[in-house]
Amino acid sequence: MTKKTKVLLADDQPLLRMGFSLILEAEEAMEVCGEASDGIEAIEQTERFAPDVVLMDVRMPRMDGIEATRRITAAHPGTRVIILTTFDLDEYAFDGLRAGASAFLLKDVAPEELVHAVQLVASGDAVVAPRVTQRLLETYVRPATGEAGTPSSSAAERAEDPLLADLTPREREVLEAISEGLSNAEIAHRFFLSEATVKTHVRRILTKLHLRDRVQAVVYAYETGLVIPSQGLDY
Repeated sequence: MTKKTKVLLADDQPLLRMGFSLILEAEEAMEVCGEASDGIEAIEQTERFAPDVVLMDVRMPRMDGIEATRRITAAHPGTRVIILTTFDLDEYAFDGLRAGASAFLLKDVAPEELVHAVQLVASGDAVVAPRVTQRLLETYVRPATGEAGTPSSSAAERAEDPLLADLTPREREVLEAISEGLSNAEIAHRFFLSEATVKTHVRRILTKLHLRDRVQAVVYAYETGLVIPSQGLDY
């Protein structure tokens, strides 16, 4: 018998929890193991049920979803968090990714997209909506600016994270490709590698940089200056 993916729903709106629960429980491979109406309950329910994925609202009473995400990802490395937000370009969603979330979804997500997102994040092998994730990072990670307000530093000029020195040249190239939102297949095509080899590179990158998953690698690449946010992007 295939092990079911356990999902915890954390949102202060009972109707939203009920709707998501109906969608997920209709899937044979998924099980809603618990519900929480605030961040503190989310932490308690995670301790109790050890879910594979937590669907986490950011705006909740007592403790918000950002702090709850930070505590859950620190204490439970096997649990992935998906931030629920109202707008795709939402600073709360960005803060959620920085806190350790693996992805974010809009609350009005289509049922099939919700199921697919939970499956992807549970697998730990993909980023949900990579172009939107990149757009979010482009918006909220600002390049360093000089006195006149113009960019004054590049990735090479910034104080580089010492951990990057542990990467091989190929691993660094793969990390930059991940930050573009490329899939393993696309990375393999770009560098004339097999997908198995790319997976090995990705696994080694995450281990060397002490990162949880691919989306954390994207956040890392932007925040360390390996990738400089562009200005005036048109998507």
